[in-house]
Amino acid sequence: QVQLVESGGGLVQPGGSLRLSCAASGFTFSDHWMYWVRRAPGKGLEWVSRINPGGYITIYADSVKDRFTISRDNTKNTLYLQMNSLKSEDTAVYYCARDSPGGVRGQGTQVTVSS
Repeated sequence: QVQLVESGGGLVQPGGSLRLSCAASGFTFSDHWMYWVRRAPGKGLEWVSRINPGGYITIYADSVKDRFTISRDNTKNTLYLQMNSLKSEDTAVYYCARDSPGGVRGQGTQVTVSS
């Protein structure tokens, strides 16, 4: 069955960096658009970024543009999110999703930005 497993979250100071990973299985990863979405405490789901199947089209929410980079390795069935210059408002549970922000998601990984 379709499975997405996020990892790489943690506690980081403002201005720091983290790299999230999403391991995919149970489907042909290279056929699908993939998304990163997040849910901050007390807020709804927010779309962060998306990438096309070939990995050459990337789109970002204004809130993360120029700080986050989405990428994928189709040989490893893995999606990545490099997060730089992190801010307290980036604190959230981050999920990878298939096909749309509301599509199949993993269990999420917690990112906490705090001094």
